[in-house]
Amino acid sequence: MKVKERLTKQSSEPARVNVVTLGCSKNTYDSEILMGQLKGNHIDVVHEANNVRENDIVVINTCGFIDNAKQESIDTILQYSDLKEQGKIGKVIVTGCLSQRYTPELSAEIQNVDAWFGTNDLQNLLHSVGANYKYELLGERLLTTPSHFAYFKIAEGCNRPCSFCAIPLMRGKHLSFPIEELVKSAKNLAKNGTKELVLIAQDLTYYGLDLYNERKLADLLRNLSDVDGIEWIRLQYAYPSGFPMEILDVMNERSNICNYLDMPLQHITDNMLQSMRRGTTKQKTIDLVNQIRDKVPNIAMRTTLICGYPGETEKDFEEMKEWVEETRFDRLGCFTYSHEEKTKAYDLEDNIPAEIKEQRVEEIMDIQQGISYDLNQQKVGKTYKVLIDKKEGDYFIGRTEFDSPEVDNEVLLDASKDYATVGSFVNVKIERAEDFDLYGSIVK
Repeated sequence: MKVKERLTKQSSEPARVNVVTLGCSKNTYDSEILMGQLKGNHIDVVHEANNVRENDIVVINTCGFIDNAKQESIDTILQYSDLKEQGKIGKVIVTGCLSQRYTPELSAEIQNVDAWFGTNDLQNLLHSVGANYKYELLGERLLTTPSHFAYFKIAEGCNRPCSFCAIPLMRGKHLSFPIEELVKSAKNLAKNGTKELVLIAQDLTYYGLDLYNERKLADLLRNLSDVDGIEWIRLQYAYPSGFPMEILDVMNERSNICNYLDMPLQHITDNMLQSMRRGTTKQKTIDLVNQIRDKVPNIAMRTTLICGYPGETEKDFEEMKEWVEETRFDRLGCFTYSHEEKTKAYDLEDNIPAEIKEQRVEEIMDIQQGISYDLNQQKVGKTYKVLIDKKEGDYFIGRTEFDSPEVDNEVLLDASKDYATVGSFVNVKIERAEDFDLYGSIVK
């Protein structure tokens, strides 16, 4: 029986697979790989279609990282299972981190889901919709982002022992993808118009240790930098302990590697770092940030912090606030601690009230807002290379090399005065700056 015949129900329309993606950019990447395989099997596939069909097979790629993300995933599963109950869609399939971690509990509560798959079950998922995994499609994807940039996963899983993190439970041990496979994938993307690669992994800086017995991120960067058509390569999710300083040499050598580094540091006091099992200290962290800035003076550094970790005292929090004010990160995100089952920190008492956690996050972000405003004012009058992401309302919206998609600052151009093609690079003189947005005009 042919694939399309297996998928087709008694309906006037052929069946299609509607992929719904929740969570982080790593899930986005996984959904794109799944969609590429489905297309390679001649199956009609769409991403988050607004119109549902009565014989749609909905595949929900879930997140199970923290409480809010888990609740969003559960709500989405319930939404589509209700549509199935009403006969408005055909099947519901759940995959990703939440189902990797909680399938027994979820399947007992939500019984009209047709199949549950984990994070490494792509072949089985494909079989469930009448498709086969095609090895010749290695590196092929259907992008859900604008075609000019792509999230580019270089490794799966994590070997770090962080006490608060459930990622190893959901994603397994660190597994680096071979350099030659990644280069092939980058060439395929470039051939189809991708200009920016946003390198992602749970830990970029561990890359290569499992595969080549040494850290190979610098070598990978050089190889990717050589791919024709790739104009920006951006590094996200670098781990501070064991940071390979040689990647900064490559950043200085290669003009298409952005002066940008996302390094989630989580906290700064010694007792919090020790309890979090981060493998570093306050002084080592401060020294590392200074060394990075010394080596690449023009670098934009992004970090992420956690407020309300078990045992975080007012003194710990005040020390972190003082450090944030002194360090002046270009970009910073902050989250409340989430008490995750089966992590090391779960054995600790989650003793910070939710309202205190939220208040501490707000205080940190208020400090960062002021820092961001000050740093943005320094950009007024300067000219930057900007990649145009979209047109929205009266503005073309883009980013500098110092900004990652969806999480960082944006550059806005008045569409009544300037015209830019989405996916193109333009030179923009900054004329005005706010807390997180820059306004400017194109210069020749």
